[in-house]
Amino acid sequence: MSLGDHLRELRYRVLFSLVWIVLGMIVVAVFYDPVYTFLAQPWLHARDILSVTNPELSTQMVLSGVTSPLTLALKICGVGGLVLASPVWLYQIWAYIVPALLAKEKRWALIFLSVALPLFLAGVTVGYLILPQGISVLMSFTPQSVPITNLIEIDKFLELMLQLMVVFGLGFLMPVVVVGANLVGVLTAKQLAKARVYVIFGTFVFGAAATPSTDPFSMLALAVPMSLLFIVAELICRLNDKRKARRAAAELAAT
Repeated sequence: MSLGDHLRELRYRVLFSLVWIVLGMIVVAVFYDPVYTFLAQPWLHARDILSVTNPELSTQMVLSGVTSPLTLALKICGVGGLVLASPVWLYQIWAYIVPALLAKEKRWALIFLSVALPLFLAGVTVGYLILPQGISVLMSFTPQSVPITNLIEIDKFLELMLQLMVVFGLGFLMPVVVVGANLVGVLTAKQLAKARVYVIFGTFVFGAAATPSTDPFSMLALAVPMSLLFIVAELICRLNDKRKARRAAAELAAT
């Protein structure tokens, strides 16, 4: 395919994915109240934790600004549409890469990339589950010497939560990117082994920079699974490189 053909195919797949994301947004908009209640659960859980660990702490949820309710609804629908349409856009990524792979490599790519959706959803779930603990850690820094009421703006809280869920979901996709690069010949297992220490260090830096809550608990909850997933991806790449080497040796012997 020419460069123009590649760009046209990329445009088609991006637009196709966007259509499904918009459809997902419409579904979330229809069920907005249950979705909103579901997203508010981490705050309610965090409040229960604070009532035990810091009973004197005063908190109150507020919504300020005339446009805040609309902005909040658009953000929730946008992220919800992204999550609901994840099977479609993950498949589109795979389908765009497939033409560059050999028949046997396509099989391996399909097997591994079928894990991409569970990984993304697992990351989103982890981001959702660790948020209450992260909130309780951050709120525990409220001074107790002078009475203070913490006014938590619900739109900013849910924005923080949605960002955290997306960051965790994308972070958990790292092994898919690594193995995909190995399958197309961009990365080798030896290169990954040499870069392992730097990558693991980078995951902790990424965890500290990407988690909007900035608490150490959230950083570790993202960095540790990403490091383990990178090691698993490296092992898969090593097996793939050995398979390629055996195939090349067999073809050389046959000639």
